[in-house]
Amino acid sequence: MKFEMVKLGGLLELLTDYHANGAYKKLKANVELLDKPDYAIMIRTTNFEQNDFSSNLKYINKHAYEFLAKSKVYPNDIIMNKIANAGSSYFMPDLKSPVSLAMNLFLLRVNTDLVNPIYLYIYLKINERYVKSFANGSVTKTITKDAVRNLEIQLPDRKTQDQIADIYHMLTRKIELNSQMNETLEAMAQALFKSWFVDFDPVIDNALAAGNAIPDEFAERAEQRKSIDKKDNTDIQDLFPDEFEFTEEIGWIPKGWIISTLDDLTTELRRGISPKYTEVDGVRVVNQRCIRNHSIDYSVCRLNDASIRKVDGRYLEVGDVLVNSTGVGTLGRMAQVSYLDEPAVVDSHVTVVRPNPELIKPYTFGRLMLSIEPLVESMGLGSTGQTELSRVHLGGLVVCIPPVDLQKFVEKSFSSYSDKSAFNIQQNITLAKLRDILLPKLMSGELRIPDAAALVDEVL
Repeated sequence: MKFEMVKLGGLLELLTDYHANGAYKKLKANVELLDKPDYAIMIRTTNFEQNDFSSNLKYINKHAYEFLAKSKVYPNDIIMNKIANAGSSYFMPDLKSPVSLAMNLFLLRVNTDLVNPIYLYIYLKINERYVKSFANGSVTKTITKDAVRNLEIQLPDRKTQDQIADIYHMLTRKIELNSQMNETLEAMAQALFKSWFVDFDPVIDNALAAGNAIPDEFAERAEQRKSIDKKDNTDIQDLFPDEFEFTEEIGWIPKGWIISTLDDLTTELRRGISPKYTEVDGVRVVNQRCIRNHSIDYSVCRLNDASIRKVDGRYLEVGDVLVNSTGVGTLGRMAQVSYLDEPAVVDSHVTVVRPNPELIKPYTFGRLMLSIEPLVESMGLGSTGQTELSRVHLGGLVVCIPPVDLQKFVEKSFSSYSDKSAFNIQQNITLAKLRDILLPKLMSGELRIPDAAALVDEVL
């Protein structure tokens, strides 16, 4: 494979940043970051690092977006950190919304007549250590526009660029589709749990059919249920009672259902270890950063040296619910352990909640815990930034538990959702590893494109 060495600046139509739009006073007077959705998204490093473009977003109004005309962001632009993690690059997806560039970032817009933008992004990512070598600063590393323009890029012919970009796109697209499928599975599980165990729709339907009284707090829901065409689900409806009963602890619940505390429902409810970290040959430690969007990202785990900090009896089990327990904005976030491909523990900022299978089915328990996530998020104690979740307060939460026969029935659905999601997550790990192995070899010419394409076809 033949290559041409070119300067990055010669491949760009635009290299700009937030401050290209004016002096600090003018920017402050015309731009206000908003927490609620508005005209445009202000894209930040954190969105790329967390691969989260649906939550934790900042917005600006139309006036601010037009004022920041020199740093409007479009799909296929390349975004680069210019400070702190200077030199890290990201590829801009299509968010179906106007997007503007936040501070501390460079916007690189490629001349597509000269280079495939995906190929250029891959090159910058694979050669990130080289890019970062041009960042300067004793405390905070910064990279300049001139340094970016002078980066040397190894360019094959356009056909080869496009073929490499296609292989990257196929793998990345499959990862995205799996992630979207998991979002759908999560939404389906949430909707089912909410209908049956929060809104008590089957109980309301049975009560209406039997002519039994509906408590005032369910009256509006009952009116909605009257107008819904219902399928014949006799086998399901028979698992639910046809009336409610009042409890002092949490008010009206389906008759015959059980009131319990989390302490009574669990075999373990405890914080994790204070790890002694090592770079090799350690036990995986799940921390708060790993827990996001009701999922566990094991790729950002660190390793504990078990010879120094013992972990006997502290290993996670499938079905455990992990609860972030420190810090505003983080405290209360939850995820259930759906698979373990190697032993793992949690650190002292995460609480492990393990259901007692004799009292509640594990995936039904997982949905129960996720349903009270907003409540747990509000339970932090302490000063701002130092809030902690009390194990005693968490264990004392009172919940309503359906009978075992109903749990057994619905557990099939919840475990199916979880198994499918776990499969997709594990496949994404395999695809990402394959992508990270293939692309450097393709870029260097070590691996032929037809051979790489055959390997991709085997896993897709």
